[in-house]
Amino acid sequence: MIRLDCTRGRAIVAAALVGLTAWSIGRAIARDNGQWEGNPPAIREWFQSLKQPDHPRLSCCGEADAFEADQFVVEDDHYVAVITDGKGVMAPGTRIPVPNSKLKWDKGNPTGHGIIFIGTDGKVFCYVVPGGV
Repeated sequence: MIRLDCTRGRAIVAAALVGLTAWSIGRAIARDNGQWEGNPPAIREWFQSLKQPDHPRLSCCGEADAFEADQFVVEDDHYVAVITDGKGVMAPGTRIPVPNSKLKWDKGNPTGHGIIFIGTDGKVFCYVVPGGV
């Protein structure tokens, strides 16, 4: 009986360490160049509240991984976002294919811009189409 509790305790500690490590890595690779610094608090809260449509417990990431993509085209069966303001990280006109599972429709869009969230590895987390203030 004691052996089971000890094993369970180790598993809990191991899980906590894995979670902390993943959180630390995720925070370390985010890029924040102050590109959204002038936004009002309500807009910043909106950014922070967004969850990935295909993984509703995971964040779309935050402002540091968000870029304006006010234009898009539809190719075959998916959107391609066109960067209009890459916040000094991406060139305007850069085309980003968006998986259908990453289209975000449920939280409105108070920015008035299309916003695409892209990780440092180029992975698309979410795309909120332009409009809908």
